[in-house]
Amino acid sequence: MIVFENARVLDGRADHALEGMHVLVEGDRIREVSDRPIRAEGARRLDLAGRTLMPGLIDAHVHLIASLVNVHANALLPDALVAHRAAKLAGEMLMRGFTTIRDLGGATLGLRLAWEEGLYAGPRLVLCGKALSQTGGHSDFRGRHDTRGFDFFAARLGSLGRVADGVDEVRRACREEIKAGADYIKLMANGGVASPVDPIAFLGFSEEELRAAVEEARMAQTYVAAHLYTDEGIARAVRCGIRSLEHCNLITEATARAAREAGCIACPTLVTYEALKAEGASLGLLPESVAKIDDVRLKGLESLEVMHRAGLPMAFGTDLLGPMHRRQSEEFVIRGRVLPAIEVIRSATTVAAALLRMEGRIGCVAEGAYADLIVVEGDPLADLSVLSGQGERLSHIMQGGRFFKGG
Repeated sequence: MIVFENARVLDGRADHALEGMHVLVEGDRIREVSDRPIRAEGARRLDLAGRTLMPGLIDAHVHLIASLVNVHANALLPDALVAHRAAKLAGEMLMRGFTTIRDLGGATLGLRLAWEEGLYAGPRLVLCGKALSQTGGHSDFRGRHDTRGFDFFAARLGSLGRVADGVDEVRRACREEIKAGADYIKLMANGGVASPVDPIAFLGFSEEELRAAVEEARMAQTYVAAHLYTDEGIARAVRCGIRSLEHCNLITEATARAAREAGCIACPTLVTYEALKAEGASLGLLPESVAKIDDVRLKGLESLEVMHRAGLPMAFGTDLLGPMHRRQSEEFVIRGRVLPAIEVIRSATTVAAALLRMEGRIGCVAEGAYADLIVVEGDPLADLSVLSGQGERLSHIMQGGRFFKGG
């Protein structure tokens, strides 16, 4: 047993931090949270002396297997190399305070089983398996003159996605990913930056295909997330029942209100566009992809303001590739330029937990939740940059009741 004493608890459930709190951890769970000293005979006690105690952070949009920026080259890497690089990346994320991540395309059940067996340290992993794309969509990284079938790539661990065309193929692909351990389904419903032949305004999948995926997910008691940029793409995704709206850089307030009313949650990923602009070309991003970056980058901050005004919940996501993963925590500071600090914190705690359908288990300092906790040197409400960098201002990192830093 461990007792955190004299903590300043901040998890986003209140608009401010709770002073003078005490938290008892037993096993992998939080057993008690109190504003009075906790009696626990034999417990180890850690006096935080007013330092900030937060739940472990949640990044709701990562690509754990993407060790290269060029996603075509990444798909050709040997599976064993991909797995070892993913494990290293996961460990680095944990040291930044991220105790849970949601992978948006590429990671498979094998990586989660290895984590559960303790073969590597990293965040707990929520996954979709391979992201689904139509031919020529955002998961189809073949160039215009590459006529090879996609099955060869789809079977590789380093491939972020797979191709499915037509309602029947979409249904089969959804069923296969769910059978293979997917927690939810990911669709590429707009064009994207990293793929070579789809302009940003490109609409991926027909509405019949989108609805088929939503129906398959609902039958499996889960949901669909979709890669989206344009207002047209987002509006039809909402209309078709898609719940998790990724990126949303070009959304209008009317569509954001409609998404809120439909129960959707957005997951913006602004840091990746800043990183791609600064480093993408030097790290192997193809010229046709570099040319598309500003189409979405320049509207990023404005989209946050639009969604905030509309009341559309926003989870924390980063969507980084290759060496740019080191920028993961910069997302806090970027969002803080236009959003209240408490809303940015909620994006990586309570809102992200709701998106992952894990409310009460992660993203909060509450009885019964996983003992995923970080101790922050400084006040994130006054300065979000204390959450940035590589975890330098996190004195303690605990996941499932086990210290990985400090303690």
